[in-house]
Amino acid sequence: MGQPVASRGRPATPTVGKAMLNKYARAFFTRVLTPFAAFLIRRGVSPDTVTLLGTTGVVAGALVFYPQGELFWGTVVITLFVFSDLVDGNMARQLGRSSRWGAFLDSTLDRVADGAIFGGFALWYAGGGDDNVLCAVSIFCLTSGQVVSYTKARGESIGLPVAVNGLVERAERLVVSLVAAGLAGFDTFGVPGIHVLLPIALWLVAVGSLVTLIQRVVTVRRESAEAEAAEAAAQDNEGGQHNASHGSGAAT
Repeated sequence: MGQPVASRGRPATPTVGKAMLNKYARAFFTRVLTPFAAFLIRRGVSPDTVTLLGTTGVVAGALVFYPQGELFWGTVVITLFVFSDLVDGNMARQLGRSSRWGAFLDSTLDRVADGAIFGGFALWYAGGGDDNVLCAVSIFCLTSGQVVSYTKARGESIGLPVAVNGLVERAERLVVSLVAAGLAGFDTFGVPGIHVLLPIALWLVAVGSLVTLIQRVVTVRRESAEAEAAEAAAQDNEGGQHNASHGSGAAT
């Protein structure tokens, strides 16, 4: 799992604000978690194991607590396991391992964790939450989040930089949703009116994800056209040089 902190072997292209936030947050958590990461290494635990356990904890927290309306405790469990992302990255750095496999595993399990979180919300609103509209919004958040990630991965796989961050990326989706879910969970402790925070957050994430998806599609379309124009210009230039060489040979 990993966008708040750069994943193993995976470059990040944050905006200035996100870069500053990541810089200070990463420095803080590095100091806090480095001893624990070193302890796990001494015990023979691998970064991949931590990644798998962290994702398992997030999935369990989301699909066990959220469908029952236990938003507060579900968020507590998920947040605890989300920190595994910081631990596995720290372990990989201490071990000097920055592998393609680690990046692939992180990215793949990120999608699994995200799906479980928004799937948990959807199950709650389809059941005890009794709100089909919010169930649909949760499913849209789940789907759009996966597609937003796919557009960047697919664009990069065909050789395009996809040089856009977008309005709402994974870090924003998780922070907004989990904070709102955790606070909304105080409704079970008798705090009045606070349950509305999660529906508001889901709508914000849904709209933001749609905007981000459009931004990435437009960017890929523009970069694709530019790349094809550059290739055509290069071919024309090569053709011109080829004709010129033939012409000079005929003249001699």
